[in-house]
Amino acid sequence: MDHEPNLDRFESRRSTAYGTRGVVATSQPLAAQAGVDVLREGGNAFDAAVATAATLNVVEPMSTGLGGDAFALYRTADGEVGAMRACGGAPETATLERVRAAAADARGCDPGDAEMPERGPLAVTVPGAPRGWEATVERFGRLDLAAVLDDAVHYATEGFPVSEVIASAWELCEPALRNDAAREQYLLDGEAPAVGERMTLPELGTTLETLAADGADPFYEGTIADSIVETVRDAGGLLEHDDLAGFEVEYPDPVSTTYDGTEVFELPPNNQGLIALEALNIAREVGVPDSEDPVERTHLLAESTKLAFTDGHRYITDPAYESIPPLNSGEWARQRAAEIGETAIDSPEIGLLDSPAEDADTVLLTVADGEGNVVSFINSLFMGFGSGLVAGDTGLTLQNRGASFELDPDHPNCIEPGKRPFHTLIPGLVRFGDRDWAAFGVMGGYMQPQGHVQVLSNLLDRDMPLQTALDEPRWRYREDGTLATEARFDADVASKLARRGHDVAVDVPLRFGGAQIARWNDGTLSGATEPRKDGTVDVY
Repeated sequence: MDHEPNLDRFESRRSTAYGTRGVVATSQPLAAQAGVDVLREGGNAFDAAVATAATLNVVEPMSTGLGGDAFALYRTADGEVGAMRACGGAPETATLERVRAAAADARGCDPGDAEMPERGPLAVTVPGAPRGWEATVERFGRLDLAAVLDDAVHYATEGFPVSEVIASAWELCEPALRNDAAREQYLLDGEAPAVGERMTLPELGTTLETLAADGADPFYEGTIADSIVETVRDAGGLLEHDDLAGFEVEYPDPVSTTYDGTEVFELPPNNQGLIALEALNIAREVGVPDSEDPVERTHLLAESTKLAFTDGHRYITDPAYESIPPLNSGEWARQRAAEIGETAIDSPEIGLLDSPAEDADTVLLTVADGEGNVVSFINSLFMGFGSGLVAGDTGLTLQNRGASFELDPDHPNCIEPGKRPFHTLIPGLVRFGDRDWAAFGVMGGYMQPQGHVQVLSNLLDRDMPLQTALDEPRWRYREDGTLATEARFDADVASKLARRGHDVAVDVPLRFGGAQIARWNDGTLSGATEPRKDGTVDVY
């Protein structure tokens, strides 16, 4: 067996991949191949996106799954630009008082001192992925669910060898598995599978077969819904059948801005896409596109990101419950840009929200086909193995997205019945030209918007090829105020950033995101994948 991968060193050569009929980029090779298999069978980019997401549910199960939420940004072959949001909310009985009391009872503290749990039944929100997969295939695809899910069912029932980075994450997340079903179905003899070890997930395979045969209805009103509700309520949660039965997929209008001659699209609230757009707008205002000095460029990008995070964490929430100012407007950016100087802003009012979202991780997949369909798709459980609860014998791990709620009544993300929490997941879409589009994204909690900013700056300001833009060493502003960098980051640049007042610290590569990109340029397809993950780009 191989040892844990040393991600601080990239010794293998990888260039941008090119094709003419299909490209899929994601964090695990079998999943990328599943997407291309569907394209070869006559499916389009939307079919391939769901096939890839479903296979990731099997081969990278700590990061994603049917028990979580799903989101997409897309450009169709006929030019439509849109978004899909399959995101559930808090249970209808989840009042602030009731959640506080339950959280306090679990911790043995006074309700006034209770905090929103990171794991367990109170953190479970309604899973949106089953409806999201079904709706994506039915509304935009060409194949049926059975054909799209075939590879995922195969790997779940027949087994797959666990890849290096995923094996490491599986072991790290093992303590999160909270109930007997979770430990029995996702461990081998009580331990996480080792690198290269063959793993089967038969219960999940059966659940995927149910989805293939009967669609998403059993997850929201049938036998699987019964298992979900029973598991959550037996563990002390508040989810009820009506919460599941009332769930619907949404198609919100994307939000966008223009940066360096390109149009960048993001998801609107309750997702954090506005943070990325505000950061890009501020960076544009302070002259990042024209900066050739790497110290100045990194300083300005980091400061732009800090200010955007401050605003995003102050205002972004479920827009059905709170009004949100125009964070992606030019005027807003001009006012914020005036606060940036030659040294790092040092103020307790500027920074990130202290939240479990800091280092949460998930999966991203990007797909483009020869007709011009381009899809950025995210499917997540939030933290590794989500709530830690598996619903009965379904293999379905329930997300813990509710951990992003607050129990402070004055906070914009205070929990309320039916409310959706602040959501980190942001697929990205870029229009380079009328016939030149790319689906992209960077995973990793609060790394996501600052990853978007860096990858786009690499592509647009520095004119890098796709793969080079993803390989480039990254920085990351963290909630403790440090500016983290990878060990490969230029030491001279890091030293000069420190002299500008940044608290520079080296962090491990897995903290710097999981980026993917797939591009359609007038019929020529190209793609790149994250070197810090197990994945590949598959083209044909």
